[in-house]
Amino acid sequence: MNDDLKIRFTQAAESVKKLSERPDNDTLLKLYALYKQGFDGDVYGPKPGFFDFVGTAKYAAWAKLSGMEKKEACRQYIELVEELGG
Repeated sequence: MNDDLKIRFTQAAESVKKLSERPDNDTLLKLYALYKQGFDGDVYGPKPGFFDFVGTAKYAAWAKLSGMEKKEACRQYIELVEELGG
């Protein structure tokens, strides 16, 4: 990942914390998944237990992005944060 994209990704991650309105749950899951894919790559680790509803939703959202390049996930994350006003 080039330095410019890395800087913009880091800035977007900080900006999302300062949004004036909390995004809806679907958008939050998308933000989470894009961030994890851009930062860590494909999903790893055991899937959370059945009764861990939030953990399971996060894991599933991230797993849907498996195979997406980190650079592309970073770009989409930045675009989504910008759309949200960050």
